[in-house]
Order: sequence, then structure tokens, then C-alpha cells
Amino acid sequence: MLKYMKTITLNVSEPVYADFQRYAQEQDRPTSELLREAMELYRQSKIRPAKSLRDLKPSSVGAILQPWSSRSELLEDFLETHDPRD
Repeated sequence: MLKYMKTITLNVSEPVYADFQRYAQEQDRPTSELLREAMELYRQSKIRPAKSLRDLKPSSVGAILQPWSSRSELLEDFLETHDPRD
């Protein structure tokens, strides 16, 4: 947990706060801890969502310069060492 926390005032309806208090008591946790956790979950899902490669749209990098004829040729090309002076 962070060493420093900002103290804030939060206005919520009585029923919402009562639900948090009841649940916190059932879990043997402070209500403030549940509210911090709820705020962090909201932050992670709405404000700073994690980026996934699956979310990226395909992008063209130009024309194919030389097609590979086989998987082994592809592997050879990846493993081939090139002289930096070339």
C-alpha cells in the first residue's frame, strides 16, 4: 500500500454507503479500503485501461519486397547473421 494517501470528501447516497458498510463488515475490512479498491478498479477499466495487442488495428508496412517460399526459408532469414558493414 502507498505510504501517502490523499484525504478526500466523497458524497454518496445513504443506500450506496450502507451497502459498502455492510459488505465491509462482512469482509472484516474498513469501508474506506473497499472504496479505494472500487476507485482503483474504475481507474483501471475506464481511465487507464490496459492496452492489448489484440486491440490494435492491422497496419500496412508497405509492399512485399521478396516473398518467402517456405517456412525454413523464413527461419533461415531470421537466424542469418548480417555483417553491419553491408
